[in-house]
Amino acid sequence: MKSMESAIKIEGLRKVFTRKGEEIVAIKGIDLDIKEGDFVSVVGPSGCGKSTFLHIVGGFIDKTSGKVLVRGKEVDKPAPDRGMMFQESTLFPWRKVFGNVAWGLEIQKLPKKEIQERVEHLLKLVGLWDFKDHLPSELSGGMKQRVSLAKVLAFNPEVLLMDEPFGALDSQTREIMQVELLRIWSESKKSVIFVTHDIEEAVYLSDYVIVLTKRPSNVKEIIKVELPRPRDVSIRKSYEFINYRNYIWDLLHGEENVQSFRRGVTNAN
Repeated sequence: MKSMESAIKIEGLRKVFTRKGEEIVAIKGIDLDIKEGDFVSVVGPSGCGKSTFLHIVGGFIDKTSGKVLVRGKEVDKPAPDRGMMFQESTLFPWRKVFGNVAWGLEIQKLPKKEIQERVEHLLKLVGLWDFKDHLPSELSGGMKQRVSLAKVLAFNPEVLLMDEPFGALDSQTREIMQVELLRIWSESKKSVIFVTHDIEEAVYLSDYVIVLTKRPSNVKEIIKVELPRPRDVSIRKSYEFINYRNYIWDLLHGEENVQSFRRGVTNAN
């Protein structure tokens, strides 16, 4: 059973950019309370500020006002308690797979034996121990992203922040990575905020899907995804899955179809 404690708490988050003397409100106001171990996806119209929101939580962009707390601590800069994963892999091309994952541990000056054990565990977790001596140039796109995930997990962050990490992959590899991510998440018990433009990806992965409005953004609706776990890819064919997908699509396209969605859920049950 998941903890009811807050992993990430956001209150009145607002972000205003100034360009050529003009103020542009990117985020009008976001309030969220994400519990320990929750997998939460964020979707919204293009340009609504999804990535800006995630980068604020990561401490890479300053907020204009409001509060962002990770396990009760105010976020004001990047820190090891938040692991950030981007669309493109952030691997060092001159380092082999083992060395890329070990990099963060070496910076922390951990004993060599501990580094060896942790890197071995993480590479086995992402299914790439047999590729430990390969350079990034010798890996496929999906394999690079798995190494990137292991590299982030090496810091043992309290939360994972993922900014469209599978967006550059082909559809088949993307689906494989989604399955792998759920397996790794179920083992690691991390809290996750996952930004995506793919509605089906959001529904398949998440406990909750947060739908943002167009810019200046705020939370339009939070949908609890009550699909059973563990989830097999075949769940995508189910009536319930399609119903969630269609409802979120309607929200993103400004169509209010709440009553028919609720009737559908009631009938399905």
